[in-house]
Amino acid sequence: MADRGDERGRDRDFRVLMGHAHGFMVSQPVQVLFAACDLGVFDAAARGPVCADVVARAAGADPRATRLLMDTCAGLGLLRRAGPGEGRSSFANTRLSDTFLVVGSPLSQCSMLRYLAGTPYRCWAHLADAVRDGRDQYARAVGVDAEDPFAAIYRSEADRVLFTRALQETWSLCGRRVLTAFDLSPFRVICDVGGGSGALAREAARLYPGSTVTVFDTPEVVGSQLRPPGDEEEAGPRVRFIAGDFFRAPLPPADLYVLARVLHDWGDAACEALLRGAHRAGGPGSAVLIVERVLEAGGAGPPEALLLSLNMLLQTRGRERTEAEYRELAARAGFPRLRLRRPGGPYEAMLARK
Repeated sequence: MADRGDERGRDRDFRVLMGHAHGFMVSQPVQVLFAACDLGVFDAAARGPVCADVVARAAGADPRATRLLMDTCAGLGLLRRAGPGEGRSSFANTRLSDTFLVVGSPLSQCSMLRYLAGTPYRCWAHLADAVRDGRDQYARAVGVDAEDPFAAIYRSEADRVLFTRALQETWSLCGRRVLTAFDLSPFRVICDVGGGSGALAREAARLYPGSTVTVFDTPEVVGSQLRPPGDEEEAGPRVRFIAGDFFRAPLPPADLYVLARVLHDWGDAACEALLRGAHRAGGPGSAVLIVERVLEAGGAGPPEALLLSLNMLLQTRGRERTEAEYRELAARAGFPRLRLRRPGGPYEAMLARK
């Protein structure tokens, strides 16, 4: 019971954090959060109550402005006032901040926040233009106009690494849930398509040690093979990396293809082509595990999924979809049997079989 209680508490904290982190979609608290992360406020407070002067000296920032920022963080529930410290009021982290906002925490979301503060935030300044144009806003936001949206996301080595680490952090929190929504142990060969640095694949290898797990992604992503801190020895040897473009190269043979936060990046024709590729490469009885935020029937909600769908408009060629839409895509590609489960957390899992 204690474990479930801890998980529920983490879920509540994570929803609060993501509400602030995605606040630029509807308001401005997010700038406070991003600034505090950038200045190392939460890392400083993780070592014990700290006053604004100490944080300001370490960050090379103005003490008065730093105090104002930390007061605001306290008002948002990201810090708590902890009494006097070095002659002035001091601040300590809340449970939310210790869990998600400290570099080195097992569930740290710092890279995700840095990524959101960069490319997505700049794209959202052009939402009206995106609605007029019906397409991504990379040309206006970051000066890159390419047919492939990932050319903009990966426009530099630093941007590519940041995006990859952000996805690692997502799966550190959500990976186990989506991979255990169904019993995947009968699938002896698993291929994570677009699996990045392999964070979700390594979780699959831990959960299903009898299966061989492969990541299939672009050469520049596979070349980095970033690993979560401390994970190099535990599960790395059980995950293989294969480089290729999943729209141009045949997928490796597998019993199960994982498409986690992949289909929402692309339009229906591209999604169907990718699913057909999985159908061709997989043997009899093969399946695809689709992990996405799923819209309600009719596409009227929930609000978080609708905001993410707008984000897909701003950054990709895709959108969020309803269960019926995913079911239709899968069926057209040769996977007529689809089941959806809601394991808790932000994503749903759908298993579609031949």
